[in-house]
Amino acid sequence: MSDARAEREFRGEGVRKRRQKNEKLKESEDGTKQTVDSKSRPQEPENNTAGAGLQRGTFWLTRIVLLRYIGFIYFVAFLVALHQNKQLIGKDGLLPANKYLNNIKNRVGGIKQDMFIQCPSIIWLFNYNTHLDQILDSLAYTGLALSLFLVIRGAANWFIMFALWVLYHSIVSVGQQWFSFGWESQLLETGFLAIFLCPVWNLSTIPQHTPTSLIIIWAYRWLIFRIMLGAGLIKIRGDQCWRDLTCMNYHYETQPVPNPLSYYLHQSPELIHKMETLGNHFIELVAPFFLILGRRMTIIGGGIQIFFQVVLITSGNLSFLNWLTIVPSLACFDDRSLSWMFSGGSRSVKCQVAQIQHQTETGKVTPKMGCYIRRVFNIIFGLLIAYLSVPVVQNLLSQRQAMNTSFDSLRLVNTYGAFGSVTKERTEVIIQGTSSSDPSDPGAKWLEYEFKCKPGNVKRRPCIISPYHYRMDWLAWFAAFQNYQYNPWLVHAAMKLLINDEGTTSLIDHNPFEDRTPPKFIRVEHYRYVYTKVGSREAKTGAWWRRKHIGNYLPPISLRAARDIAKQMDWDIPRLKRK
Repeated sequence: MSDARAEREFRGEGVRKRRQKNEKLKESEDGTKQTVDSKSRPQEPENNTAGAGLQRGTFWLTRIVLLRYIGFIYFVAFLVALHQNKQLIGKDGLLPANKYLNNIKNRVGGIKQDMFIQCPSIIWLFNYNTHLDQILDSLAYTGLALSLFLVIRGAANWFIMFALWVLYHSIVSVGQQWFSFGWESQLLETGFLAIFLCPVWNLSTIPQHTPTSLIIIWAYRWLIFRIMLGAGLIKIRGDQCWRDLTCMNYHYETQPVPNPLSYYLHQSPELIHKMETLGNHFIELVAPFFLILGRRMTIIGGGIQIFFQVVLITSGNLSFLNWLTIVPSLACFDDRSLSWMFSGGSRSVKCQVAQIQHQTETGKVTPKMGCYIRRVFNIIFGLLIAYLSVPVVQNLLSQRQAMNTSFDSLRLVNTYGAFGSVTKERTEVIIQGTSSSDPSDPGAKWLEYEFKCKPGNVKRRPCIISPYHYRMDWLAWFAAFQNYQYNPWLVHAAMKLLINDEGTTSLIDHNPFEDRTPPKFIRVEHYRYVYTKVGSREAKTGAWWRRKHIGNYLPPISLRAARDIAKQMDWDIPRLKRK
């Protein structure tokens, strides 16, 4: 009995040993297989779908955000150009660009190099005296197509960005008064930097061998620093109301093109206005220095600037200026801080960035020769920006600081500023026409034309158009505190209204002589405008404004007088179209 039992135990022990041996062999085989698999497949970084999974200090995602946003701004700018350029600077426009170019050509004696230096524009290369309107439309349509590609793709190369910059520069250079404001130079400088944000050829969203240049990121930070500090210094050195904290008592009412919220903000208590002014000084004079205090303070500084621009956007119609100023502020954010904006799928750009960061960290990325060439180029480019910044810094430090000035014809590095002085009273120019044969007759009925957006009819609600822009409305605000001799475009517009010119009437909202015989006389009157009080009797009748007549701005002109003026100004003589 004992022998049989011993035999069974011996056999059981043998089975257990064989099983253990097989299990060890299997584990060994599995381990070998796993080792092979791990070597053949690249390891994925941990936390790939979370923002914490991306490292600090790289700007792959930042470049995508920057390019898409710059594409949006370009799209708006070219859309405005498409809708308004022919009427403003076309062959039959209020300030014809062909005559402007011919004047430059005659002044420099037809020397092509000097022509391009004074007016950098590819329009010189075409027959602008005959086909100016078609050229302007072609520039705008091409710009719209390229900028839309940029918005959709979030990627570009040198050639696309250079084309956008050249196209818009060509329009700005011949735009005369219509394009004489700071945001035009700011867009050109922003767009110029964006060229070198991209690879030379590659159109990939994440071009693995072309990381975003830190020099370009710092160039954008230098841009927002100059914009804000320049705006702050011009205020402190300029109008007394910025120093005694009363400028915001006037700003909402007297800014070029108010919106509905401006009406209510204007009527805030004076203490609120003082706090607004103090906040403005902090954001423009103190917050820019956050950008040089390390990553965390840079992100805070960028966030402050973006918030400030959003506040300005909601409180007025300042073209695309504030939308554009957000662009360099975006360079304050690296991939880790922007990762929340992107999906975390296995094929997402965020996943690609995580893989590149991991490969770079583990030394698996071998830089190509082109990478070293690009680094040398970026250093040279940074030195160029530094050199061009010298007069800008001198201007910032000067007690005679100039606002919105370019120091070279290409507008590569500029100085900026806004509202160095604040208008204390709002005045408006109101265009009127009459069918009376005697403009001095007290019984003559004068009918008013309405601009697209600026105040006119006291019961018309202020408009909301930003980032779009009506250029004639904007210049009309400046004309109101000057005289018509400084604004020949306004005289030309009045002349064209005598014949119901289609181009000119497309720039205004209401033509009282539409589908009627044109007026026999046009004049421009001068009015002072103030907001009605919220809840007042006037406000309850629907009036946003009260106005008081100041006097005549432009005496009545007839078609006969307009022809004489046209000859003096070298404009085409207005002629009524026969039906």
